Amino acid sequence: MTAPLSLTTGGSLYDRIGPEALAALVTRFYGLVALDPRLAPIFPADLTLTAEKQLAFLTGFLGGPPLYHQRFGHPRLRARHLPFPITPERAQAWLACMNAALRDTPGIAPDDARELHAALARVAAHMVNTPPT
Repeated sequence: MTAPLSLTTGGSLYDRIGPEALAALVTRFYGLVALDPRLAPIFPADLTLTAEKQLAFLTGFLGGPPLYHQRFGHPRLRARHLPFPITPERAQAWLACMNAALRDTPGIAPDDARELHAALARVAAHMVNTPPT
C-alpha cells in the first residue's frame, strides 16, 4: 500500500497536484475529521502531528519524495492502525471526509481528485479491523 501509484501520462499524481495543494488538502481533511462524531473519538485532540504524518505519507504514496520513510520509517499502515477500532462505517466516514476535502481544495483537478479518491478507497478498506457496529 505504500508504493507510488502507477499513473497515466503527465507525471506522478504528486507532480500534478503539487505540494501546496496537497498540504491544503490535508488541512481541510483534518478539519472535517475533527468535526465528524464517528472519527473524532479515535484521533488525538491535537491533530498537528497526525496531519504532518498524513502529508508525509501522501507525498511518497503519490510519487513524491519518501518523506514518511525518512522521518518515521516504513508506514506499516495496517499495523499502525490496529490499536484503533476501524469499522467499515469509520472507513467510509474517513473516505467521505477525504472526498469533501478533495472537492473543496483549489488546485486539484477533478481527474486527479478521482484518481486519488480511488486509491484511498482501497487504503480505507484495507484499514478496517473491527466488525460493523
